[in-house]
Amino acid sequence: MLALSAVLTVALAGCGVLPKKDAGSPPASSAPAAAATASGQDAPPALAETRSTMTENLKVEVVGLNRVKGKHLVVQIRLSNTGTEKRLSWPGEMGDRTRPLGAIKWASGIGVLDAQARTWLLPYKPASSPCLCSDLDRDGLGRFIDPGQSITVYAVLPAPSGNPATTTVVTPVGPPMLDVPISEDAPTGDFPDPDADTVTPVTRRLVLPSESLDRSEETADDGKDLQVNLSSDVLFAVGRATLTPKARSVLARTAELIDASPATVVTVAGHADSSGNDAINDPLSLRRAQAVQQTLSALLTRNGVRFQTEGHGSRRPLYSNDSDEGKRRNRRVTVTFPKPQPATQERAATTSPGSTGLTGTTEAHGQPIAMEVTGLRRLPGGLGLLTYKITNKGSSETWFRDLHHTQDWEAYKYQAATNVRVTDVAARRQYLPGRLEVPTDGGVDFYCACTDVSGVRISTEKFAPGRTREFWNLFALPDTADSLQVKIGPFRDLHVPIQ
Repeated sequence: MLALSAVLTVALAGCGVLPKKDAGSPPASSAPAAAATASGQDAPPALAETRSTMTENLKVEVVGLNRVKGKHLVVQIRLSNTGTEKRLSWPGEMGDRTRPLGAIKWASGIGVLDAQARTWLLPYKPASSPCLCSDLDRDGLGRFIDPGQSITVYAVLPAPSGNPATTTVVTPVGPPMLDVPISEDAPTGDFPDPDADTVTPVTRRLVLPSESLDRSEETADDGKDLQVNLSSDVLFAVGRATLTPKARSVLARTAELIDASPATVVTVAGHADSSGNDAINDPLSLRRAQAVQQTLSALLTRNGVRFQTEGHGSRRPLYSNDSDEGKRRNRRVTVTFPKPQPATQERAATTSPGSTGLTGTTEAHGQPIAMEVTGLRRLPGGLGLLTYKITNKGSSETWFRDLHHTQDWEAYKYQAATNVRVTDVAARRQYLPGRLEVPTDGGVDFYCACTDVSGVRISTEKFAPGRTREFWNLFALPDTADSLQVKIGPFRDLHVPIQ
């Protein structure tokens, strides 16, 4: 009755429904408003599963992943309470943290990672509601899941580019689920058709930064373009636009990247921090961009590259100007061009992290805290997923807050597990956690592509004795490395093989 009611509601609203499996097909308990059912009763098999980092007994399983009309994706998620005593509240955990908090009752955080386009795809937004996904009111779902019970929720979103056979399913709940197979069959159940109404795709650009260990440059890769931010403190003397002796060696690497790219147009833009005024910063930033452009032109080994130079003064900061380090990073010349093609490589052999001693220990308020890396996995598109477990080995409850204690120049919208670094020691290059870029009326906000520890998830950092939680971070990975140095919070450096 609940499922029928939801279907009627959708039809009456004029949305239409997507094609579905023949009625004679085996049932899969996947109607949009699936009522709570006992776990395991007539349940479809899971395509992938994860556990909530925050809520110990909340299991999350993908039970349907269907590409429809070649351009839409229907994702069905089964949420199960594996405990025996307490009811679990699910809406706050499944809500998209990058949308207004009033929409947390929706299953708006269900999405997929489009590795080829370097985007995070989330449910469509209809004109009349926040999300084309399961909702408490419309679908008649309860706020709680009783012990031993399950509910199934859904989301309709754009299909990832390139028609991949598998994809990575993401939720706000726990680590992403990798290599989930996409079916070309129509989904079982009735789901609203995004083509029957006005909908807006909700996407988050994934920016994956890295930097040289000497801090001379920082690179951001969005899957299409490479943005190389060259430190003005390295390139120029204070208040000058004449390149220093060291500048040529720094610019040589950028020239090699341009040579290896398909670029025909390269943009060189000068930027300043918030010190001084526009009358000083604007012409100085332009002159510095012109100096960099002239040297890059001389260093290139191929023809057919045209340059555009710009000077933006202090109007486009990358980081907050409230700290010295933020100001230093904002004093830069940014060179932007299409990213080079990755080097050909063979996939590194899979290694079991548990057998290589990838562990560490520290203390929090007198309690022993243990860490174990559970995987550093290479994903399509030059991405990498790091997962690791934190355990309270003590006898008392304690807070462990070292995962979000990062440097003050890293401005994110909310606290998250950002205090993690991955380093290619041989190449002298450090990789920073990925960022989700969210447009706002005043510019952009950045959210970490990692475990969130704020808002409804603030208690994620609170550990009872013996409690273990698994955390995750997305990074760019160098194309040819088969292992990297990993630094997680206060724990010791680890040499981690890439799977």
